[in-house]
Amino acid sequence: MAFRASKSQEEGVNKARWKLGLRSRKNVIVKIVDLYAFSVYGTAEDAEVLNRVKERVKEQDRIWWVLEAKKGAGWYLQEEICSLSGAKLLSPFSIFTLKNHIQLKKLIRNGIPPSLRPKVWMAVSGAAKKRETVPESYYRDLTQAVEGRITAATRQIDHDLARTFPSHPWLDTPAGHVALRRVLVGYSFRDSYVGYCQGMNFIAALLLLVMKTEEEAFWMLAVLLENILFKDCYTDDLSGCHVEQRVFKDLLDKKYPRLSAHLDLIGFDASLVITEWFLCLFAKSLPSETTMRVWDALFNEGAKVLFRVALAIFKNR
Repeated sequence: MAFRASKSQEEGVNKARWKLGLRSRKNVIVKIVDLYAFSVYGTAEDAEVLNRVKERVKEQDRIWWVLEAKKGAGWYLQEEICSLSGAKLLSPFSIFTLKNHIQLKKLIRNGIPPSLRPKVWMAVSGAAKKRETVPESYYRDLTQAVEGRITAATRQIDHDLARTFPSHPWLDTPAGHVALRRVLVGYSFRDSYVGYCQGMNFIAALLLLVMKTEEEAFWMLAVLLENILFKDCYTDDLSGCHVEQRVFKDLLDKKYPRLSAHLDLIGFDASLVITEWFLCLFAKSLPSETTMRVWDALFNEGAKVLFRVALAIFKNR
């Protein structure tokens, strides 16, 4: 004989079904392709998170273009706005310029739309200005002049090409390898003191994905190594990297003394993780769009951003 379930029984059955469905969703593994064509495997929940990230990127894109329509095309590319340093703040400037600079900084911290990243990065980092100091054909002439030359740096670059984001649909192809090699080999001859260090390959690879052209990726790499990051981070002895490690340990002691004491108690050496974080600028450690958000701030505010991100990861973990 059939009977009608009570309302409380129906609610209990629905709740049980919801929990069962939630557990099954957590167990289903799906392939996820992110904004930069990297493929990862995760749960259905992970896929939903990525979709929310994509929606947020679209919203940021809308905000930037609305401001572009309001303030004029490329308003953020004006030198007095995108490179307003502390020294310039001491000299006369307009309130309008300062407001625009503050607004740009806030916008960048909230994320630059992928379509605008190339020109915004070139402007705020100083790469565009650096490129203007040499003849227009500099990169082409450099890559042609060093073609076929073999050094310890070029041999190491050739060894690392296939290990740089393997399985990426473009980077892990002959065309991707050729482009990445030209950028890295070109820079190794531009600065023979630095030459090439493992870690630079992952940075240059992501720069190629974002900047779209080899030449702009080359100049972004140049401004990073020559103007933004600590000196000697990529030399043979990694002396700059050792300085970063000591600075980070001091900051960890100061900002989060209990956490630092706990790590010391269990014998955990933070340099085991932050060395790769800082050498690769989080390119191997964070999802690609998260890495790009870190780089947005890095190119605009400098190397201090790396310490802030590393401290935040330690705090939240």
